[in-house]
Amino acid sequence: MRLPGRIDAAIAVLTDVEERHRPVAEALKDWGLSHRFAGSGDRAAIGDLVYDALRRRSSIAWRMGEETPRALALGAVVFHWAEPVESLNQLFSEDRHAPEKLTESELERLQAASEENMPEAVRADVPDFAAKELERVFGTAWVEEAMALGGRPPLDLRVNVLKAERDKVEAQLARFDVEKTRLSPVGLRVPPREGARRHPNVQADEAYQRGRIEIQDEASQLAALLAASGVDDSGGQILDFCAGGGGKTLALSAALANRGQIYAHDADRHRLAPIFERLKRAGARNVQVRQPGEGALDDLDGRMDVVLVDAPCSGSGTWRRRPDAKWRIREDALQLRADEQEKILHAASRFVRPGGLLVYVTCSLFPAENGERVAAFTEAQPEFQALDLAPAWDKVTAADKPRWATPAGLVLTPASTATDGFFVAAMARQP
Repeated sequence: MRLPGRIDAAIAVLTDVEERHRPVAEALKDWGLSHRFAGSGDRAAIGDLVYDALRRRSSIAWRMGEETPRALALGAVVFHWAEPVESLNQLFSEDRHAPEKLTESELERLQAASEENMPEAVRADVPDFAAKELERVFGTAWVEEAMALGGRPPLDLRVNVLKAERDKVEAQLARFDVEKTRLSPVGLRVPPREGARRHPNVQADEAYQRGRIEIQDEASQLAALLAASGVDDSGGQILDFCAGGGGKTLALSAALANRGQIYAHDADRHRLAPIFERLKRAGARNVQVRQPGEGALDDLDGRMDVVLVDAPCSGSGTWRRRPDAKWRIREDALQLRADEQEKILHAASRFVRPGGLLVYVTCSLFPAENGERVAAFTEAQPEFQALDLAPAWDKVTAADKPRWATPAGLVLTPASTATDGFFVAAMARQP
């Protein structure tokens, strides 16, 4: 497929997403199944165009004067892929798979539209209520931080030090243009691609198949390393209370060099299901999986050195990876999430031993899910006190503390740390 056909396909996918209110990943999968003539490169380029249109939906619509799927796709390819407007109509006329030729109005918008006088919330490409939440966290820097959430993400890999060394894996994956992550001592990064260039399929590589690497954003790696720093050299006892598919469990196992004991638990057994194969591939031997069920964790009461709570959240810190979620979220959903997070924190806290740590993590940037939850929890359970993570950060990264670090927690962002948006806090249980 050539560019005109890819644009037409992107318009069709965006229309499907809008009309059927469904996730982009599902719409792209269905399009691919019904258009089997499209190669993997075509499908990747169409996906990139759809995601770029959604990452910058608000600003593209403002410049185009309308928010239709066609306007979003055309705006993305011109404003963000730098395709010359003058060549589009010629390309459209030469390709039977192309959308209709540009109208005079579209030509004018694409040629003349600028960001001058664009409202801040539009330039930030976030919903209005999210703009208010982000301003509460970042003050006058909120637009800069929000715009970074609209960029393309890198592909981050965590080197599994149970099986490999970072330098050797970097050499093995040199053809992918990998580079060492700046903060995580076990990370490698494939930088964001431009235009229709896609990330490599590292899961097909020997390094992945043999368990030497895992796909994991640098912020998630750091969260696990910070949690692991709360135990001594013997490894200690760690409960990953919301383990999901096991990404942080695997990182904890490697950080502890298979010492100590990690318990992986999740309330949803379906989310937990992939962990068994992943543990086997990674060579993680210090992990015990605890399936959900009555009394499944009773024997761990008050015994854990560290309890890690990677709480369900809005996912606002990962909007550059899931831009469709940015436009589906509603303000009232934040309160529902906050209530759920509060219940999870209280449920997890009983497993922390006196002198142990409760580590709270979200991939959100909203204070209602982050600092406010920590403050509410420590007020309700005064035996827990917020711990300054600066010493642990220095130990893990040997880097200056993040721009948005406070004694109550660390906020990582695409703009300030070049990671996904994450919040990490630690609360110590008094002896």
